Amino acid sequence: MAAAPAAAPLTHAPAKADDLLEVTSPMVGTFYSSPSPDSDAFVKIGARIAQDTVVCIVEAMKVMNEIKAECSGVVTESCVENAQPVEYGQVLFRVRP
Repeated sequence: MAAAPAAAPLTHAPAKADDLLEVTSPMVGTFYSSPSPDSDAFVKIGARIAQDTVVCIVEAMKVMNEIKAECSGVVTESCVENAQPVEYGQVLFRVRP
């Protein structure tokens, strides 16, 4: 089974129900909502984000990868708990444009 390339772009597509954008994981790894356990989360529900906003970290093979939103809008939902494993393409956040 071939692994997805580490530099794969994030995808965001309108969700069917509410026309929301989805920020998905570009890799398999562990999701972290903040840069360290005692820090605030990168983003919270209701936060306005831009395409270059760092929304989380995904740790893969001991490397901490900052994940950027690659879409603009307001965060409406966080779909993953801190320190939870994530799969390639798994929805991390939903954003209203």
